Amino acid sequence: MKIYHNPRCRKSREGIEYLTQKKASFEIINYMNEGISETKMKQLLNKLGLKPLQLIRKNEKIWRENFKDKNLSDDQIIHLLCEEPKLMERPIIEAKNKAVIGRPKENIDRLI
Repeated sequence: MKIYHNPRCRKSREGIEYLTQKKASFEIINYMNEGISETKMKQLLNKLGLKPLQLIRKNEKIWRENFKDKNLSDDQIIHLLCEEPKLMERPIIEAKNKAVIGRPKENIDRLI
């Protein structure tokens, strides 16, 4: 199991704490430092069952000021998520062929 983690995000830290409490074996992916490739982003979206726009944090300043009113294609949004990773909903927990957004943290139970 992997958790895509932003250390500055309280919900992301809560996700790690929740996995630890559940005694789950997991790997932390600090995507803010390591980045995410467009190929991996497409895989995550597929496992989440989401469209790229659904993974965008629409209250982020970058989104509101630069992209909110633009008609972007799925590929453009995927590219944007990889270039501006803080726009991604978090945390994402991935296990084999499924993934969930760990908000609320009880969503993680679907993978354990």
